[in-house]
Amino acid sequence: MPVTRIINSFDPLVRLLLLAILLASAVPVSEEWFDTARFSSNAGIFLLFLLNGLRLPRAEVRRGLLNPRYLLPLTVWCFLVMGMAGLGLSRLSDSWLPAEMALGLLFLGLLPSTVQSATAYSSLAGGNVAASVVAAAVLNILGVFATAPLLALLAGTQSVELDIDALQRIATILILPFVSGQILQTRLGHYIKEHKYLVTWLDRGVIALAVYVAFSSAVSQGLWTSMAMHVWGAMLALIAAFLAFGFIGAWLAGGLLKLDRGTRIAFLFAGGQKSIAIGAPLAAVLFPPSVAGLLLVPVLIYHLAQMIVSARIAAILKPAPVIQPAQ
Repeated sequence: MPVTRIINSFDPLVRLLLLAILLASAVPVSEEWFDTARFSSNAGIFLLFLLNGLRLPRAEVRRGLLNPRYLLPLTVWCFLVMGMAGLGLSRLSDSWLPAEMALGLLFLGLLPSTVQSATAYSSLAGGNVAASVVAAAVLNILGVFATAPLLALLAGTQSVELDIDALQRIATILILPFVSGQILQTRLGHYIKEHKYLVTWLDRGVIALAVYVAFSSAVSQGLWTSMAMHVWGAMLALIAAFLAFGFIGAWLAGGLLKLDRGTRIAFLFAGGQKSIAIGAPLAAVLFPPSVAGLLLVPVLIYHLAQMIVSARIAAILKPAPVIQPAQ
């Protein structure tokens, strides 16, 4: 298969992220321009969360809160069960991985589910699309407020300090624009629907910019030269184990909850996937770029892997077409 065909088979966001990593590796941001690049990244993140607030429908959030039998176990799975799994892998690997990468495994476990891709793959597999939309809305709102405190709690204050400055950055760059978007949704929400294509690419561009700035600093710190090949191999093995736990565990949990097939499929993709759209901006706001770049390595590997795995699972679960008898 030609290389271009392989690249084109990836999700557009994955392609942008790979481009950001390659660009950061080849042409990292120079020291004299770094403050400007970081300011631009933070400004983009502010805009991203304003758009998220305008886009996530309040009605879907309210409807989700009225269905605790589905949403409550999914929330526990997404943040607590996956978070504890990430904590276990983080502690298992902290003696041979860079401390920031080991912390990144915990950070990965505490992220919310994706928005578009979980819903898209649930639809392809014949799942309950409405349940996917509701889960995406609620989990991403919870992620804005819950991921950072849970990370500080589980990692310990030695690794993550939620001091006044950190809380101020979270409130100013993430929470303020999101809440503003929710308030302005009835007045400006139609602009998002009318310019959906442009907004989608703006989202992707902001996430890629945050990754580029973070990775530029990590590359300058020796990202590609400080780790031996066998360490990278072990990292990939850990991510594969995490991925298997996320998807197999979510499928089994849906069965134990006795969810109908469509809702169980929605639970599978929402429970197994993790959001780079929340992860990259949150890491950029919480940590200095030299830490954020290494912290995002497990998140980026997982994101790429979950797209490949989700496509395969959706193809397997896709209902067979109904063949009408000949008249």
